[in-house]
Amino acid sequence: MTTRCAWVNTPDPIYAEYHDTEWGVPEYDSRALWEKLMLDGFQAGLAWITILRKREHMRQVFHGFDPEIIARYDDADRERLLADPGIIRSKAKIEAAIGNAQAYLDMREAGIDFSDHLWSFVGGAPIQNTWPSLKDTPTQTEASQALSKDLKKRGFKFVGPVIVYAFMQAVGMVNDHETGCHRHEVVKSMGR
Repeated sequence: MTTRCAWVNTPDPIYAEYHDTEWGVPEYDSRALWEKLMLDGFQAGLAWITILRKREHMRQVFHGFDPEIIARYDDADRERLLADPGIIRSKAKIEAAIGNAQAYLDMREAGIDFSDHLWSFVGGAPIQNTWPSLKDTPTQTEASQALSKDLKKRGFKFVGPVIVYAFMQAVGMVNDHETGCHRHEVVKSMGR
C-alpha cells in the first residue's frame, strides 16, 4: 500500500495523481509558476480538489494562462468568464488574475525574471522540511510572509501569506511531503 501525505484524504484519483506527480516537484518555468499562483488564488476559501477538477477548463478559457493575453482582457472577457460555470466565478478573483497578469508583465518589463525572483525567497533551492505529520506543517512561514508582502507591493492580489505558502509547497519551493510519504525522498532529490 502506498503511503501518502494525510491531506490526500479523498478517494478521488485526481487528488492522488496530483500528489504523486506534481505537488512539491520544483518548478522553475516563470509562466508555469504564474499559472500555479493564479490557481492558488482562485482556490482561496475552497477545497483544492475543486481547482483540480476545473483546472483544464480554466486553462482553456484563460487562454493557457498566458499573462500577455489575460492582461488585455476587456469587459467582454470579464462577462464571458463570469458566465462560465466551468470556472470559479468570482468577480474579485477574475479581476485579480487580470491585474496579476499586468503585474507579472511589469516585472518582466523591469528586467525581473519571475522564477528567479520567487526562488530568491528560499535561497534558490527547495527548503527540505521533515514534518512527520500534517499537524506539524505550518500554514505560513517567514518566507511566505516576505514573498506575500513583496508580491502585494508589486500589485498582486490574492497572495496572502497562507495562499503563498500553499503555492510554495505546490511548486516545490519547500518540500512538505510528510517524512513517511513515499514522495518525500523522491521530491528531495529533485532540487537544484
